[in-house]
Amino acid sequence: MSESQNKIKLFEEKQVRAEWDEEAEKWWFSVVDVVAVLTDQSTQRGASNYWAKLKERLKAEGADQLLTNCQQLKMLAPDGKMRLTDVADAEQILRLIQSIPSKKAEPFKLWLARVGRERIDETIDPELSIDRAIQNYRRLGYSENWINQRIKSIEVRKGLTDEWDKSGVQKGKEYAILTNLMSKTWSGMNVNEYKKFKQLKKENLRDNMTNIELVLNMLAEAAATEISINQQPSGLKESADAAVEGAKAAKAARKQIEKNTGKAVVSRLNAKNLRQGAIDADVRT
Repeated sequence: MSESQNKIKLFEEKQVRAEWDEEAEKWWFSVVDVVAVLTDQSTQRGASNYWAKLKERLKAEGADQLLTNCQQLKMLAPDGKMRLTDVADAEQILRLIQSIPSKKAEPFKLWLARVGRERIDETIDPELSIDRAIQNYRRLGYSENWINQRIKSIEVRKGLTDEWDKSGVQKGKEYAILTNLMSKTWSGMNVNEYKKFKQLKKENLRDNMTNIELVLNMLAEAAATEISINQQPSGLKESADAAVEGAKAAKAARKQIEKNTGKAVVSRLNAKNLRQGAIDADVRT
């Protein structure tokens, strides 16, 4: 599942931003989004104002501990930027619900329980998360062929990152370095350049790739995985060498396809085009 999908939950077609805490095994929910759902606020400003007044009331009621336990996390805001927002776990949200008169209180409680159960079930049986990803992609209107490729790409990516972990590559910055290096090698663009080319902002790049782009990206990662297994690199530098060699295989395949078709493989098509049934070819301008 894409990052954005993994961090957006829907309650009656309304978005609630959420962040999964791996260590604590619980969700953090955006308080403003929850307030918006329960109070039928049409704008985030209205929900923010309601939350500000609610905090004042909770303080007056002596619920300082509840407010203290609320944290702040950076989440994607409506303007497309990552901004700090108040978050609370399921227990704290249930306490807040008690202070908000709403007909949606009981359905929302059931929704919270279901979301928590689904994520915990997925940690026990990862196949469930794949099934849910397929359902989400179908709901968004992607073709079955594209969905099959996308799910396979998740499996291939996991195999590569497992090898990076074994080699001592650090998650986060070093993962990003290797990913950019591979993208640059096979496609001619790093991830940010690729996203800009497709006119994307915070959207997931892979969710906006055509079938052929996904296949070549998978080839790069699958080849890099096999090379890593054989060479057993240690650390970032040696892993980078293996990553580049894997990406070269995808670059060679891209060049051959472009030679045979006379068309550029790297496409400006994004998810909107793909969901409208656009063809997997585009002339790069």
